Amino acid sequence: KDGLKQCLAEFRQQLAWVERLDVTLGPVADPVSQSASTSDAVDPENDFQREMSFYRQAQAAVLEALPRLRKLQVPTRRPDDYFAEMAKSDQQMQKIRQKLKSKQEAMERSEKAKQLRAMRKYGKKVQVEVLQRRQKEKKNMLNAVKKYQKGLSDKLDFLDEEQTSSQGNKKGNASQRTKKGPNAKRRYKNQKFGFGGKKKGSKWNTKESYNDVSSFQSKVAHNKGPGKGGRGGKGGKKALNKRPGKRARQKMKNRAR
Repeated sequence: KDGLKQCLAEFRQQLAWVERLDVTLGPVADPVSQSASTSDAVDPENDFQREMSFYRQAQAAVLEALPRLRKLQVPTRRPDDYFAEMAKSDQQMQKIRQKLKSKQEAMERSEKAKQLRAMRKYGKKVQVEVLQRRQKEKKNMLNAVKKYQKGLSDKLDFLDEEQTSSQGNKKGNASQRTKKGPNAKRRYKNQKFGFGGKKKGSKWNTKESYNDVSSFQSKVAHNKGPGKGGRGGKGGKKALNKRPGKRARQKMKNRAR
């Protein structure tokens, strides 16, 4: 204790208060309890009470020092053009600036990558929808072709739709997409080759043709017309069968040899 008092006497300077600006006070009165808290009332293990004690003590020092400074005409407010050097060096601030810049660039790259993934996902979705639409159109056209080949349908609208869609993809003209009727090349082929369709069994009788006897002529059916051989005509049955018999044809072959 004696040594501490000796050290205190050595560095103590007998100067005016404005040169020392030392204020030693207890904490200000608590506005809730209207009483100053002593050091015994503060629990040192309680961080909140300890920090509040420091705060009230500093507040009491300010309330004591400000009036004395104003009385001595000492300015207590910083002027607008006040300049103070930073506590950190320029090198350290440069490192902080570079770190903040790199962090911002990383965030921008992450945002760009996120947008790119979203665009790729949307592009894949659109591509899948286009492929599904094309497959559906192809399937519908094949079904229409099969129906036309089997004679279940006599419409050729699917050819117009295919031609219109191809022209629309190449030129992008809306008027060509809604074009109806075959083009000149298709009309020429239809005129030259017909419309295709079923040909096997096209000459077979049907129920309607079997029952229709309006064009039946008995004379023509029984070879009794003019110039035909019959009972009273020339030739008779022999005139109808102009091809010689088998034995006669064999004799003719032998003669030729």
